[in-house]
Amino acid sequence: MPVAAVRVQEKGQVTIPLEIRRKLGLKKGDLVSFVETEDGVIIQPAELIVGKALGELGRALKAKGITLEELIESGRDIRQEIYEEKYARDSDAHSDLL
Repeated sequence: MPVAAVRVQEKGQVTIPLEIRRKLGLKKGDLVSFVETEDGVIIQPAELIVGKALGELGRALKAKGITLEELIESGRDIRQEIYEEKYARDSDAHSDLL
């Protein structure tokens, strides 16, 4: 595993060494995530964080016996309830104007 020391610049910027950028497939404009640990900081491509989060979500859904489709549908139901609560009251309050 490559180890490199780089200097922190005035605005907190550091240059990720070329060998590491190539290994991680990082290009100009890519996002990286900084993960603080007890021992320091881990820098990794942001898509790795997203991929891990999606994997954890999938495992949690599977453990509860919920499919992705069921989760999406329940989200639609909840949004519909919130919409009806918020806007049904507003339309009832103004129904005397009609």
